[in-house]
Amino acid sequence: MPYMFLTPARTMLGEGALETAEKDLLALGRKPLIVTGNVVRKGEAYRKLTELLARSGAAFTVFSDIPGEPDDLMVDAGAEAYRAGGCDCIIGIGGGSPLDSAKAIGVRITLPGGVCTHAGKEITAELPPTALIPTTAGTGSEATKFTVITDHACGAKLLLKGDTLLPRLAIVDYTFTLSAPPSLTAATGMDALTHAVEAYTSRKATPLTDPYAVDAIKRILEFLPVAYRNGNDRKAREAMAIAAYEAGVCISNASVTLVHGMSRPIGAKFHVPHGLSNAMLLASCLTFAAGGAPERFAKLSRAVGLADNTSSYTHAANALLEKLSEITRTLDIPTLAAYGVPQAAFREAIPQMAAEALQSGSPGNTLREVTEHDMVALYQSLY
Repeated sequence: MPYMFLTPARTMLGEGALETAEKDLLALGRKPLIVTGNVVRKGEAYRKLTELLARSGAAFTVFSDIPGEPDDLMVDAGAEAYRAGGCDCIIGIGGGSPLDSAKAIGVRITLPGGVCTHAGKEITAELPPTALIPTTAGTGSEATKFTVITDHACGAKLLLKGDTLLPRLAIVDYTFTLSAPPSLTAATGMDALTHAVEAYTSRKATPLTDPYAVDAIKRILEFLPVAYRNGNDRKAREAMAIAAYEAGVCISNASVTLVHGMSRPIGAKFHVPHGLSNAMLLASCLTFAAGGAPERFAKLSRAVGLADNTSSYTHAANALLEKLSEITRTLDIPTLAAYGVPQAAFREAIPQMAAEALQSGSPGNTLREVTEHDMVALYQSLY
């Protein structure tokens, strides 16, 4: 069976990547829309980018009205800024929200109708040339053909997808992540870990995505706790930046499974950041999934060095699941209750969340049949 394998058209990775990629960046256009957040706008990465553009004479427009995870209203506002500035390309810089917004703005200015009308459809139209520059290590948005946008009217998180959403240029400089605080480091790092494990245990996993997933998981298990404890550890930050990119490549080609399917409704309804809601679900959802595919989970456990070939499938799979639980505790990931999600409201929302999770299609990639009833039980077990 042939496999398609997609990555950004060009990637520059490592310290000084932005400066090295200057020629490629300027080749995208001379009037870029910079999509970012107000916190990032005060930081070193943004300063370097705007100084580079100013030196080149590029007439850039800045859109930074992204106070949280993006919704269709933010995307509409970004599209208006693009048109008003007469822009010809897009540069997203920041965490997952600005990068996802940059992709969605490209869709909004290219296709008719609101951005939410294109959710779930394969987007094939040619979008404005786009460069993505992450300042966190987690979402992997700089390497994926997806973007997630909230429909403000109904509160649902919607997936936009298509090969054309892959950026023309990805610039990954780990030094841009040095200022990320511990809580953000933990949440985004767990997002990357979820991407890699889900991609490896997805029905869509391929011989090309497996090595990326294994390497990402190894790096994250070793270096995420280090980066969490000491954000200035450059070796750990570099390893996490690479892992997040690798994990993004994984899900762009092998997709995600049960965790992401169940995570999105929690984030939409209770405003839990995406990486954090993934982390809250990770152990319980993957324990359920492993029950239907112990051999695959055992293979992953052995590949990342948590079990040897003499152990049984069950023992090896359990070693992986315990490690995932352990890293969640190490990073002080809160429970739903500790985060402040009200129990009564959460329980009341479970039937609708389970239906939305199933409708997303992600649970169908799990190597075990997942029913709506199964997800109701898993949601109930969280509280």
